[in-house]
Amino acid sequence: MTFPRPSAPSAVRWIARTLEEAGHETWVVGGAVRDVLLGLPSVDWDLTTRARPGQVQRLFRRTVPIGVEHGTVGVLARDGTLYEVTTFRRDVETDGRHAVVSFAETVEDDLARRDFTINAIAWHPLRDELLDPFGGIDDLEQRVLRTVGTPANRFSEDYLRILRALRFAGRFRLRIDSETWSALSAAVNRLTGLSAERIREELLKILEADGTPSIALDLYRTSGALGVLFAELTAMIDEDGQAEGDAWAELLQVLDRLPRGRPYLRLAALLRPLTGEEALAVLLRLRLSNAQVDETHRRAAAPPLPPEEADDETFRRWLSLVGARRLSAVARLDLARADVGPCAESRDGPEGVVASWKRAREVLSDHPPLEVGDLALDGRDLIRMGYKPGPRFGELLERLLSWVLEDPSRNRSETLEQEARRVADELDMEARDG
Repeated sequence: MTFPRPSAPSAVRWIARTLEEAGHETWVVGGAVRDVLLGLPSVDWDLTTRARPGQVQRLFRRTVPIGVEHGTVGVLARDGTLYEVTTFRRDVETDGRHAVVSFAETVEDDLARRDFTINAIAWHPLRDELLDPFGGIDDLEQRVLRTVGTPANRFSEDYLRILRALRFAGRFRLRIDSETWSALSAAVNRLTGLSAERIREELLKILEADGTPSIALDLYRTSGALGVLFAELTAMIDEDGQAEGDAWAELLQVLDRLPRGRPYLRLAALLRPLTGEEALAVLLRLRLSNAQVDETHRRAAAPPLPPEEADDETFRRWLSLVGARRLSAVARLDLARADVGPCAESRDGPEGVVASWKRAREVLSDHPPLEVGDLALDGRDLIRMGYKPGPRFGELLERLLSWVLEDPSRNRSETLEQEARRVADELDMEARDG
């Protein structure tokens, strides 16, 4: 198999030339080399050099101290692009989560500490020379994922490499080497020692990428990582680790049908078979921001669109429950699910979902009141009417909203005041004296 030769941006050659002319051996390493060899576009061009961080900072006018203590300096090119330049390193001590490193003298030492052979290929941008001491190019040709060195040792250095292996195998459609797979599967229980942030970022990278996230996620299942990290999803897996019926396979097909670059939409789809409480537990465990938890949870918990033939009130109530701004996202989830096979969401198949989506948009075009904030009466009006502020204000306003959803023409202040007094009497709300 003939691989394309790397061709880096001119800024990469400028950085390498500057360092080399100052006597510091410099190579391009990491994902950029791997991706170019696979014929994929590469954005992140990282360099490794014998120069120490202070020497790099003195050679370039514009630098950013990204991680000087770990040997990394960011060099700003003329166009403002930031390139990471890291001193050759070698591992001194590891604990399964972090490594203590020291500076090394050779690029071979630096490559020896990397996780997989396909990531341990270096390219010299000035000499157009590839350095491949661990057979990464052969593994790319054979479509094999293999660790650098002994697999069990490599995973024990940083258990995040288990998840990286599953992601790389899925993204590049690689077969995981049998020894690597055995060591990986034996170590999945150690994933609980990783931080939530590292687990989250690996999952989001799978959900964001091109191709089929289903491959990597099914490797989570077969390796046991799914049960360790996302036990809530294992209801679709039987005791032997096989998919229960077609539920898991269909869920993976749904993910593949959703657009790339929308990781939180895919995450909502992944969690949609769960109960609302289970989905929320996963999101909180991943330590997403409050806004991300709320939005993803609402998408995951949203009921399917009503059928096209439902009346306007049914659509208004659905839009009120789900939120008008989530219509597009939830419709995409319904459409992806309907495209896979028979299910509650599909009704008449994808065409039925599209028809329901159009009906919902038609209902929205009339700008009906859908939230308490849309009512022509609010808490200040209730106070003006003589009611004491209290927790029942919210209940009363929700009752008014439900009444208006039935008939939006009721959303007039005078009409709402009359209904508010009736509901207040039912709720036995106190009026202020005098």
